[in-house]
Amino acid sequence: MGEVKESGKGTIRRRADEIAPYRCKNLIAVIEDPTDVRNIGTVIRNVNALGVEKAYVVDPRRSLPDDWQEMRQRRSLSKTSVSAIQWSFVKRFDSTEECLNHLESRRFTSIATSPHQIGRRNVILHEGDYTQTRLAVWFGNESRGLSEEVLDRSEFCVGIPMFGMIESLNLGTTSGIVL
Repeated sequence: MGEVKESGKGTIRRRADEIAPYRCKNLIAVIEDPTDVRNIGTVIRNVNALGVEKAYVVDPRRSLPDDWQEMRQRRSLSKTSVSAIQWSFVKRFDSTEECLNHLESRRFTSIATSPHQIGRRNVILHEGDYTQTRLAVWFGNESRGLSEEVLDRSEFCVGIPMFGMIESLNLGTTSGIVL
C-alpha cells in the first residue's frame, strides 16, 4: 500500500476508517535510548505500517521534544518515517524507569528483544506465546542493546534466529520483523 495522500479530508477519513479494525490498540513499541534519529523514524514507519497503536521513546539525552505535536513537525523524523510520524502517536520519556512505571501502571507486560540469550527466559520469535492482553515490546540502543533495568522487569526476551556470521540486525529491521 502506498502513502496516504492529503488530497482532502474525506480521503484521509476514509483511509482511517478502512484501517481502524486492523489497528492493534494493546501493543506498544518502545525504543530505549536510540542514538540515531533516522532509526527512530524507521521504527515509527514500521509501527504505523503494521498497525501498532503507539510508539514510546526513552530519550534521556532529551534529543526529541516533549510535545507530540512538536515532534510531528520535526523534519528529521518526518523524512525518515516517510510522514508516518504525522499519523502515529509517539510519547517521549526521560528515563527507562519512568516508561516502565507508566506501562506497568496501565497493566502492560514488557518483553525485551535481543539477538543473544539474556535473562531468565528466552524465546525464539516464532515459538513465543504472545497472548498477553497488553504488550510492550522493547527495542534497545543501536550499540548497547537494552539496559539491565528493562531486562530485569521484562516477562521474557525474544530473539530473532540468525544464521549468518554476523548476529546483528539494525533497529528498523528488527522492529519490522518482531512487530
